[in-house]
Amino acid sequence: MTDAADGHDYRVVASEPVYDGRIISLRRDTVAMPGGGDSVREVVSHPGAVAVIALDDDGRVVLLRQYRHPVGGYLWELPAGLRDADGEPPLETAKRELAEEVLLAAERWSLLTTTYSTAGFCDEMVLVYLAEGLHDAALPDGFVVENEELDMTIERVPLADAVQRVFDGDIRSAAAVVGILAAAQVRATGPRLRDVSAT
Repeated sequence: MTDAADGHDYRVVASEPVYDGRIISLRRDTVAMPGGGDSVREVVSHPGAVAVIALDDDGRVVLLRQYRHPVGGYLWELPAGLRDADGEPPLETAKRELAEEVLLAAERWSLLTTTYSTAGFCDEMVLVYLAEGLHDAALPDGFVVENEELDMTIERVPLADAVQRVFDGDIRSAAAVVGILAAAQVRATGPRLRDVSAT
């Protein structure tokens, strides 16, 4: 949810499609500025994503090491995926991704946070869920492990160690950084969380 209630004077006066891909599209917007004049903004449209802090009964978080071509290397990440299934609620996407990537299901789900990954040029919103009461799950019917997922490493790491790895620069994925720090804060202070169906 963006903070549009306070109003603003930014107006799109022209929009030109540049690229339409399988996952993302790119457009060039001309935006009227409140102080006068126009400015061109290149905007990447993205379906959004979910990520899961899967925390076991021993306080360990499930991490994945996966190759990411845009950064030319491996990143430690959370189980996560695109919101690209038409009509699928984000919580159901999170449950599906948890089963597909790490063969786990959870008894309890909470919404930790929602973030815009790179709001300067992209509208991708990531919902980060906390999954607890973990147990084994079967690979969902029809899902085939392929490409970079064939090369993934899965580890369970004590939450405190994961927090330190964020500060050491070992964990750099935005959703993982946000999720790990949010989960640690939940464990430390028990803040009020939004309803799991919120966005």
